[in-house]
Amino acid sequence: MPDRPEVTAVEIARLAGVGRAAVSNWRRRHPDFPQPVGGTDASPTFALTEVESWLQGQGKIAELPALERAWRQLETLRDPAGHPAAPLVPAGAFLLLLHREPEAWSAFATEPDTRLATALPRALAQAAARTFGIEGATRLGLPSLLGSTYLDLVRLLAVLAGPAAGPAAHAPAGPAAAFERLLTRHAEANTRQLSPTPPEAAGLLAAVAGPVLAAPGAAALDPAAGLGAVLLALPPAVARYGQDLDPVAAALALLRLALHTRAAEPGPLPLDLRAGDSLRADAHPGLAVDAVLCQPPYNERDWGHDELQYDSRWPAGQLPPRGESELAWVLHCLAHTRPGGLTALLLPPTVASRRAGRRVRAELLRSGALRAVIALPAGAAPPYGVPLHLWVLRRPAPGDDFRQVLLLDAAPPQGAGEGGRDRVDWPELRATVTATWQAFDEAAVTGRPVPADRPGAHRVMAAIDLLDDETDLSPARHVPPAAPAGDAPALAHLRGRLTELLAGIAEQDAALPEAGPARQPGHPPAVVTVGELIRSGALEVLSSGPGAPGRPAGHGAEGVPLLTDQDLITGNPPAAVTDPGAPDAPVLTRSGDVLVPALGGGVARVVLPGGPLDGVALGRQLHLLRPDPALIDAEFLAGQLRSTALTRRAASHASTTARLDIRRVELPRLPPERQRVLGAAFARIAAFDTALHRAAALGRTLAQGLTDGLADGTLELPAGE
Repeated sequence: MPDRPEVTAVEIARLAGVGRAAVSNWRRRHPDFPQPVGGTDASPTFALTEVESWLQGQGKIAELPALERAWRQLETLRDPAGHPAAPLVPAGAFLLLLHREPEAWSAFATEPDTRLATALPRALAQAAARTFGIEGATRLGLPSLLGSTYLDLVRLLAVLAGPAAGPAAHAPAGPAAAFERLLTRHAEANTRQLSPTPPEAAGLLAAVAGPVLAAPGAAALDPAAGLGAVLLALPPAVARYGQDLDPVAAALALLRLALHTRAAEPGPLPLDLRAGDSLRADAHPGLAVDAVLCQPPYNERDWGHDELQYDSRWPAGQLPPRGESELAWVLHCLAHTRPGGLTALLLPPTVASRRAGRRVRAELLRSGALRAVIALPAGAAPPYGVPLHLWVLRRPAPGDDFRQVLLLDAAPPQGAGEGGRDRVDWPELRATVTATWQAFDEAAVTGRPVPADRPGAHRVMAAIDLLDDETDLSPARHVPPAAPAGDAPALAHLRGRLTELLAGIAEQDAALPEAGPARQPGHPPAVVTVGELIRSGALEVLSSGPGAPGRPAGHGAEGVPLLTDQDLITGNPPAAVTDPGAPDAPVLTRSGDVLVPALGGGVARVVLPGGPLDGVALGRQLHLLRPDPALIDAEFLAGQLRSTALTRRAASHASTTARLDIRRVELPRLPPERQRVLGAAFARIAAFDTALHRAAALGRTLAQGLTDGLADGTLELPAGE
């Protein structure tokens, strides 16, 4: 492994906010550009310190971000034959020391390396023992010695976690925030090895279990904890237990949870997260908690079927078939739930219908344990292309005789919109799921009537009605379809509105620019990147994260509409509002801003004076570009950002979903007067496209309403047809 941090040309481009072609150009044009120190001829690597010095000397960066410096130092510590995340464990242990005992670091931070190399490991071990207990600290597997490279790392981490890494670097400050940034950076660099549960999905599991975890002394378990996202979403007072097959992931999750616990918490924290195979070697035998929340691994063939044939976790001797590993996890979680406690799991939709698992599903229904199956939209959690199910179970208590099941279809209707990661309306989904489940659950506990069925949304069925040759629990199979779009007068109104829209589209079509072939094909204009425009002051880019650029400190504004990326993509007005208790004030849009989803997709909208996007709060996964109107025309900028070729060139594939690297976007260098001419043309094209989408949506609604009405007999054809 290298003894100093190295970077590739792609990583240099990322540091400088330019495209990879610019780095290749620098290597050709500047003889003083650093020479390769490793890699291959096709993909050379360069010394980070030399690159940083050269970029600063050229005025291309003021200073290398602390996160990037710390990440490069971590990369030098990684053993190519070992676990890629192993260096994050001592890094997290040091950040825990800063969080729990900041005075311990300040006492010898200025000591020479020889003394620090001896004192720091002892301080880390003592802090871990006081936080987790001696046994828990031992499971972290901290290195006994810290070499000089680790000392360089911890000094960088102290900077990353300090105030200088907060507002000045447009990022939240503190040890917990620093560790989250390192974990995110690791996940981006190892997308094939990691598929963590997103915080929104973890929050949904925690919300479903909220009532049972509100009691004093409540405890929860996640037997497939991963990096601890589900346990992190629980209320702080809940005792948390967990297990994961990957010992490094278990150590990182333990550190992560401790970093998000109040520093003043006395004594060992109520955290017990261990490594091991939960099905074959349960680390918490006999433990019964109030809630077990989990997104288990899927499609495992070697889960222990042969070794666990007579295990006590299988009810009535119903051993899950070899191909039904997910049902083995369901029964494992249920076995760790106290009587009356709740179990919630995210599972693939096939678990509800595969014939091999019919007997186990039937036993869950007969026992009264299975209470709800909830269909979620695609994109809620990995794998993002699959619409997962949320199963909710309760371990029957003595005297329980509950034989009804809630089937809730929270996925959007087919054709209602594209699903995908970061395109789930989480506030709406969470409100729908929790309100429906809690109303159903309270009715079951109190003996009141269960909620009435709602076509297209949910249905309550007797368990005996689901027990047939298939025992298919898929909500889509049992929830009745939604009512037709309307009666005959309503459909006649829709037809009239569609006729008006089509007439308007014809007028807009006549106003589209008459574009001809370029006068100089093959001679594209000079370009400038968004990153270069930012540095020159011609353009400002704002984001919505805590402490992000343009996000002032203070309290959120109550009642301000909150724009989501889904709102921007669909063209709908913002529906949610900002949280008045948020620690940071939101970024508010203003006339002339250009809004772009972080995922790109050819969508870019200009904020018009008094329009629905004017004065709203910027939600997650959105870029706000604020151009200097004397230098950049907003409509011209938006039109360029809608270009397919431009956004493809600026796409970043550092995660499982392609994202728009906004700083790499290249714009043609044109005088402002030419920009305004093109901007006006882009605006007319955008208005035409919006009208087409509205007409298409209205046309689909009309067609579906006519189809449904004729099919179910609520409409009939005129006499003679």
